[in-house]
Amino acid sequence: MKVMNQSLLEKVIIERCRQSHKGNYGRLLLLGGTYPYGGAIIMAALAAVKSGAGLLTVGTDKDNITALHSHLPEAMAFSLDDKELLTEQLEKAEVVLLGPGLRDDAFGEELIKQVFRSLSKNQILLMDGGALTILANTKLAFPPSQCILTPHQKEWEKLSGIALDYQNPQTTVEVLDNFPKGTILVEKGPSTRVWQAGQKDYYQLQVGGPYQATGGMGDTLAGMIAGFAGQFQQASLYERVVVATHLHSAIAQELSQENYVVLPTEISHEIPKMMKKISQKGT
Repeated sequence: MKVMNQSLLEKVIIERCRQSHKGNYGRLLLLGGTYPYGGAIIMAALAAVKSGAGLLTVGTDKDNITALHSHLPEAMAFSLDDKELLTEQLEKAEVVLLGPGLRDDAFGEELIKQVFRSLSKNQILLMDGGALTILANTKLAFPPSQCILTPHQKEWEKLSGIALDYQNPQTTVEVLDNFPKGTILVEKGPSTRVWQAGQKDYYQLQVGGPYQATGGMGDTLAGMIAGFAGQFQQASLYERVVVATHLHSAIAQELSQENYVVLPTEISHEIPKMMKKISQKGT
């Protein structure tokens, strides 16, 4: 088991090059927020942009777009019913986050199938929420893209077949051998662990607590991971995922000093400040 250290934080979160532009910090596509779960994709989008994503597009219910723009005018948005635009955006995206607020129904299943058909090995696919449930139920073959999975304990039970009482490092590493090599797993729980298929070692968080037990926390984490995945190319994708996962809980822990419960949107508002502090320490 490995734990976070300052050197890894400073390796990943570095100061931006003066000559850079928004195209250097990731082209992200977020898909989800089907009725009545529109807030999930909004929280994920907010976290992704606050984490530094350069260009972000959201595919969601048409009725959810006004709410999204009221919270995040920086995001581009389109209706998931627009299949032509969806195909176009899937071709452009470097990172696709699929699943926050996605209903487990026929529409959601067809969306996942289209995403899987469209992605190439040069793209990154992050699956969360409803996408994980649909994946577990349909047993679809993974696409050729680099995959990141962010299940909570019940979702991991469905995906892995490991009952809650038997979820531990030994059973996880055994099951991960059946996943495509390189798949990254963020196994969320009281002691969140971050794995990469093909490796027996893992990172375990030393921060976080029950003040995070509120709706939308996982959506915000998924957005942060997507934001980190699209930038910081000097570090491996696994390292980027580990640092984003740590930072999410580290911010929550800091906020908990003055708050009984920490809301996901409050974490998002603090992300740029925390990233600034870390980047300055590394110089």
